[in-house]
Amino acid sequence: MAEKKTKKAKAQAGVKTVKGAGLGEKIASVTPRKGVVHQVVTAQLAKRRRGTHKTKTRAEVRGGGRKPFKQKGRGGARAGSVRSPLWKGGGTMFGPIPRSYEKDINKQEAKLALASVLADKQKSGKLTVVEGVPLPEAKTRYVAAAVAELDVKGTVLFVTAAYDKKLTLASRNLPGVKVLPVEGLNPYDVLRYENLVIVKDALDGVEKRAAA
Repeated sequence: MAEKKTKKAKAQAGVKTVKGAGLGEKIASVTPRKGVVHQVVTAQLAKRRRGTHKTKTRAEVRGGGRKPFKQKGRGGARAGSVRSPLWKGGGTMFGPIPRSYEKDINKQEAKLALASVLADKQKSGKLTVVEGVPLPEAKTRYVAAAVAELDVKGTVLFVTAAYDKKLTLASRNLPGVKVLPVEGLNPYDVLRYENLVIVKDALDGVEKRAAA
């Protein structure tokens, strides 16, 4: 039964690749800059961190107002509070406090990083341009059939000109497939997915987004 569904989905997929199509010379001729790519990807991942971690200092831990024992005569070290960082249940020294992890990246660096990873995909033969991804319904099997028809190995990132609700919903259950509109294209996802499939009408938008 599953084989019949797959065959039917393949027959209805109809994904056509555009031979000879790719990124323009301005992007394709870019020499990948690993340092810039690393900097931009690090900043992108840092921006995702919530930064809500928090530990209490000795001033914030409840209790500890009374001196636990007298100053002299016990033969041990003096102590002024049971909430000292040296005691169990005490405060934390130099613990994390809420903060932002965002790093400043200028537009030229961001564009150069994107151009670098796109150029690398094209040079390594991992970039494919297709006419479109026609789906009769927002069903996972149709996207799986489209990927199989493209005959690519590994994970796949689809780039569309605008948000494609049907394709996005249909690909959610495929662990190795992701769909992004041009405005959401970023170096991290291009690196994370082995194959980049760009819909033809999104090609100009991709070039504009990466052009310096």
